Amino acid sequence: MQKMTLALVAHDAKKDDMADFVAMHENALQPFTLYATGTTGGRVMERCPSLTVTRLKSGPLGGDQQIGAMIAEGRIDALFFFVDPLSPHPHDVDVKALMRLALVYNIPMALNRATAERLIASFAP
Repeated sequence: MQKMTLALVAHDAKKDDMADFVAMHENALQPFTLYATGTTGGRVMERCPSLTVTRLKSGPLGGDQQIGAMIAEGRIDALFFFVDPLSPHPHDVDVKALMRLALVYNIPMALNRATAERLIASFAP
């Protein structure tokens, strides 16, 4: 069986929540290949040094698009994207494109912690 690949993205106000989520599930995430946008990946790596996380560019600098390209290439199995619905985002077009690609390519996508908890539980053996 091929190793699953997960993408981790979080808006600024949700980065700590993503790091907390990953720390809570650190052991469960060990077998996965992890990619994250720049700052989110940095926060996750600080909290969970045992995990190997490939950091891409920051979201506004192209990281969202990098993950979108990986989804289109069939290289991402699930997207964990903690969205802040209460703040404006200057790169909102990129954010919407990333979500659209997850929908088009029919990959599981968690946009908040409650859904992420259910999704990660579904990966348990």
